[in-house]
Amino acid sequence: MKNLVPVAVFATIAVAPQFALGAIASPAQASNPQHVQRLLKTGECVSCNLEGADLSGAHLIGADLRNANLQGAKLIETNLEGADLTGANLKNANLTSAFVTNAILNDSNMMNVNLSSVRMYNAQTFGANLEGVNIQNAEVYNSGIGVGGGEER
Repeated sequence: MKNLVPVAVFATIAVAPQFALGAIASPAQASNPQHVQRLLKTGECVSCNLEGADLSGAHLIGADLRNANLQGAKLIETNLEGADLTGANLKNANLTSAFVTNAILNDSNMMNVNLSSVRMYNAQTFGANLEGVNIQNAEVYNSGIGVGGGEER
């Protein structure tokens, strides 16, 4: 009889999250799956809804993501080298350990973006909202992002 209790508890725990996911839309489900597939297949997704999408580890070299909604997206260890994110909404996105060299982020919303451990060289950030950006342990050079005050190191 003692063996039945853990099984019953496990069944409740395993089944309960499925009901919760079906009843409440999470940010990860907000993205358009067809847009995600188009981006991964073609490298182009202008004005796409990729909100909350998990694109971690994707190779998006030279991707055209102008005006895309990437709010809350997971871009952990994603290669965005040369990507065009002009006007993109990256609010609350996670780019931990991403590679963002020569990317264009002009006029993008990068509010509260996690850029910890990112490698960002020569990225364009003119007119971008950089409020609350986390650059802890990041390598950011010639990109208009840095800690205010003091000399460049």
